[in-house]
Amino acid sequence: MRRNLLKVWKAFGFLKAGNSQNKETMTRVKNDDCDATTNGLSDECYKSWMMEHPSAIASFDQMVSKAKGKSIVVFLDYDGTLSPIVDDPDLAFMSDEMRSAVREVAKNFPTAIISGRSREKVYEFVQLTEVYYAGSHGMDIMGPPHQVKSCDAQYQIKALDKQISNVLEEKTQKIEGALIEDNRFCISVHFRRVHEKDYDTLEEKVKSVVKNYPEFRLTSGKKVMEIRPSIKWDKGCALEYLLDTLGFSDSSDVLPLYIGDDRTDEDAFKVIRRRGEGYPIIVSSTPKETKAAYSLRDPSEVLSFLTHLAKWRNSFSGHSVD
Repeated sequence: MRRNLLKVWKAFGFLKAGNSQNKETMTRVKNDDCDATTNGLSDECYKSWMMEHPSAIASFDQMVSKAKGKSIVVFLDYDGTLSPIVDDPDLAFMSDEMRSAVREVAKNFPTAIISGRSREKVYEFVQLTEVYYAGSHGMDIMGPPHQVKSCDAQYQIKALDKQISNVLEEKTQKIEGALIEDNRFCISVHFRRVHEKDYDTLEEKVKSVVKNYPEFRLTSGKKVMEIRPSIKWDKGCALEYLLDTLGFSDSSDVLPLYIGDDRTDEDAFKVIRRRGEGYPIIVSSTPKETKAAYSLRDPSEVLSFLTHLAKWRNSFSGHSVD
């Protein structure tokens, strides 16, 4: 039965054959937005997928029971996690309820938001001083209360040449719906509003630009292509860097908790898996390949989970959790 289900998942694009992590193409991105409610079969696929990636809300008591004597550090993606995915990325606002929940979590646990967007843009959306902000996939980090070491010689990076943005604007201006976003250390090419018939043309134009800049590479996410510096740095590296900054780099007494919805969050999930301690949680309403151990269906469930987490910690106010 399970083998047959796997075949069905592949047929409907829910599973991809082989290791596709290094094939970052727009064709692969399209499969991320499949609708789990299109028919009963898809619903069954999702239920089966949930058996291996159970709800973090339903599993909450079990998860926090393992936190005895440990420090929880919370890491959050922004788009699709704290805010819904929208056609216009400039309108990806988080709700007041979500902001309040994140604030309460940050009062009780070190909390960081790691996004592909610029740090300034994420702060503009979140507007909280209690959290760490890691923009451009963690290449640009700021947060209280410590001075974050942002200039390690091994990871020195420079802002993207404005020329790349200008060339991309020129090359894609005739493709309706294409949007170029300069995130300081990476450039995003959003195509959520682009007609599907123009996907290949857009991808070809973007690749034609990137090939002229060997110091940069092209990656992909949910209806977005990103031009990033060709260095070994991703959200997983940002997670490790922040744990080190907080004094937890080699600690077995920390439980990192990471919630994210995008392919770029998988790097952070892998780090947590490798550490053997912590909770990688994916936000998805469709079955997909992931290194996450738990799942939340959408931002509304993220809100519920964060609210639970803050209330759980507050219930121990005045005495130790240990």
